[in-house]
Amino acid sequence: MIADTLPLAEVTHEALRVLYKEIGVVNTIRFVNQFTAGYGDYTKEREALFEGMTLDDLFAEISKMRRKSPKRK
Repeated sequence: MIADTLPLAEVTHEALRVLYKEIGVVNTIRFVNQFTAGYGDYTKEREALFEGMTLDDLFAEISKMRRKSPKRK
């Protein structure tokens, strides 16, 4: 039996849909991330993002975000 060849974008879309359904969004992203190299300069971006913030500022920001997010089971 010879299967029809689908466009790669369609194959990718269907594969991601199946993964989401079977293992969930978070685990699908973790799976896909192991095949991507990433881009940009994380060190420079991190320095710009957190410029002027102390460790206490960061902890306070994390605490604030946790209070706003829905509780996980």
